[in-house]
Amino acid sequence: MASSGFSRRTFLRSTGVALTAGTFCRAMAVPSVIVAESSAPQASAPRHPIRLGGPIFGGSSDPEELARQHRAEGYRAAYCPGVKLDDRERLRAIREGFAKNDVVIAEVGVWCNLLDARPDVRAQNLQRVIDGLAIAEEVNARCCVNIAGSFNPDVWFGPHPKNLSEEFFDAVVENARKIIDAVKPKRAKLCYEMMGWALPDSADSYLRMIKAVDRDAFGVHLDPCNLINCPERFYNNTALLNECFDKLGPWIVSCHAKDLKWEVEMNIHFVEVPLGQGALDYRTYLTRLATLPGDVPLMMEHMRSAEEYRNSQKYLRQVAQEVGVSFD
Repeated sequence: MASSGFSRRTFLRSTGVALTAGTFCRAMAVPSVIVAESSAPQASAPRHPIRLGGPIFGGSSDPEELARQHRAEGYRAAYCPGVKLDDRERLRAIREGFAKNDVVIAEVGVWCNLLDARPDVRAQNLQRVIDGLAIAEEVNARCCVNIAGSFNPDVWFGPHPKNLSEEFFDAVVENARKIIDAVKPKRAKLCYEMMGWALPDSADSYLRMIKAVDRDAFGVHLDPCNLINCPERFYNNTALLNECFDKLGPWIVSCHAKDLKWEVEMNIHFVEVPLGQGALDYRTYLTRLATLPGDVPLMMEHMRSAEEYRNSQKYLRQVAQEVGVSFD
């Protein structure tokens, strides 16, 4: 889904950056026994069907046919097909073709560094995200999403000490305001993807960012696996999920679905795996997602084949049935 033509899984591998952590983890107590917690909203709030989505391998270039292909895969949500802002006819075809088949476009992904050290590249990237938010508005997508940025000079999404600083926070708040004020969207939201080594790296930091940006068009894109950057969060991911929904629920507009496994090495190494092969508590994830007030899509990502996506969907549907949640 990366705009450069290859997945974020691919560029994580190609750059040698692993999902390791420890230093940047927020302190959490490690219990002797990990017990899945449930909070009051799970039991009391009404549940609605979740829109599940994922990529289509070898999808049609025709928007309406592509929407039908999504439905054939069991999806009612989608990533935005490739389109440029000045292609008015294709924008209309995407908007109408997907709406006709009741497939919601969950996100327009614009993956670039809004804090690039080169002023010309930084300006170009800012315009790319402005265009992405405008596209999201045109096709009725839930959001335009990008990472907040990075001060890493070598890897555009990579770790850097200043990615957790007040300087970083102030810069990404200013960028969010600029992007939203340039587009003035009425429906689509601008979201920063959660990261394990850059803000927003927790529910609290995201909530602080929402208040600082102070724009109705700034929303939350929930990716809990990206927040798991230390053993405490790995083992206590049920509590992490509940915290995210408790604090960020009203602003969540789109979510990612993947799973995380701990590969034992001489240092901490978490790897993304197909759903059901890792440790993320999907019983809690699906239950909380189904009780949100909005129609929030859940988008699977970063798998290697159509078969992995189908197996992951099968796992999700099995868990959903167990907890009384529907995708249809």
